[in-house]
Amino acid sequence: MKNQIADFIAIGVGPFNLGLACLTAPIEELNGVFLDKADSFDWHPGMMLQHTTLQIPFMADLVTLADPTNPFSFLNYSKEQGLLYSFYIRENFLLLRNEYNKYCQWAINKLSNVHFQTEVVNVEFDEQSGTYTVFTVHTKSGETKEYQTKKLVLGTGTQPYVPAAAKNLKGRAIHSSAYLNHKEELQKNKSITVLGSGQSAAEIFHDLLLDIDSKGYELNWITRSPRFFPLEYSKLTLEMTSPEYVDYFYELPAEKRDDLIANQKHLYKGINQDLINEIHDVLYMKRSFAEEPLKVSLRTNSELIESVVEGDEIQLKLHQLEEDKYYQKATEGLVLSTGYHYKMPAFIEGIKNRIVWDEKGRYDVGRNYTIDADHADIFVQNVELYTHGFVSPDLGMACYRNSYIIKELTGKEYYKVEKRIAFQQFQVNSEEEITQPAKALI
Repeated sequence: MKNQIADFIAIGVGPFNLGLACLTAPIEELNGVFLDKADSFDWHPGMMLQHTTLQIPFMADLVTLADPTNPFSFLNYSKEQGLLYSFYIRENFLLLRNEYNKYCQWAINKLSNVHFQTEVVNVEFDEQSGTYTVFTVHTKSGETKEYQTKKLVLGTGTQPYVPAAAKNLKGRAIHSSAYLNHKEELQKNKSITVLGSGQSAAEIFHDLLLDIDSKGYELNWITRSPRFFPLEYSKLTLEMTSPEYVDYFYELPAEKRDDLIANQKHLYKGINQDLINEIHDVLYMKRSFAEEPLKVSLRTNSELIESVVEGDEIQLKLHQLEEDKYYQKATEGLVLSTGYHYKMPAFIEGIKNRIVWDEKGRYDVGRNYTIDADHADIFVQNVELYTHGFVSPDLGMACYRNSYIIKELTGKEYYKVEKRIAFQQFQVNSEEEITQPAKALI
């Protein structure tokens, strides 16, 4: 591959870059290569609970919202697997998480330019040729290989986040991303605490709650959020997952954007409302059958400030934010549903001087999803939360972003890039704008 220059190399093969692979597959003039260090595609295996679904409809698959006729669609997958009529009869738009994982694996098996077990260790730019050299090592054989490319698409994803207050637990706590790997061992504890309040925390709490009477453990759910808030899913709110809201958000001052993201978590980090209701129903049912008081505790407004291992127990020191009081909770098992953070990949060190950085040391992402000074060479997937808004991690907007990136890569609009889909308007038009009026007298 060293002598052949790719049009682009995508690093990291999660759903976003996989969607890009599917959408670029029929474009003959575009030669792309996709690399990932994982052994194979396996989407959140530690959270592959049998009953869990995506929080978005099946149309937000790898390709449909860009190209409804694309052979990589979920409906085509269902047809090939002989499952289409079953899916039709089920009458549920939400895909099972395991179903989505199998669909993505099906798509990968049809692509010849996706390579796993290939770790990118360095990237360098050659000024003379205007190309990037991508240095890789095979994770099993140790074989090294070099690729040359005109452009890069970074989709290395996020990594499990462990808060500072829980970093000294020496393996005693597990992150939600590895829940199923440790579930059997976890349920041997006399007490279990789930820390966090997003969808993963709710799914794990619900899963553990179902077995509470047969296993006999105490179960706690603690979050610093003021409530167990549902994901906002009303239709006018969903219009904020739109191209025009991205445009609006992008043009706001950086300080305003950061403030909005901090206060919009209910738009992309909330819990499915049906699951919240199911948890309450299970609690009610378990209590009605229990001969003794149910050993369950749910706490909000409680921020973990310190955790200490003492024998078989973990002592959690917490701050009740509204009361401004401190308290302690002992637990044997601890699940950290504390989300994921982006970590700069080490391989960008060689091209760091080509990347534009903001005042906080983050990628300064252009509106066209580029981070290089020329806004032409280095694209990113699901990094632009603070520049493009809360839709960045949304699978439902992946086709829009990929359509945009493909237009930038080729100079052609192979897939229509929508500009306006919402009924509402987010920005003030220049012809409407007036000078600030004097304050009204009271």
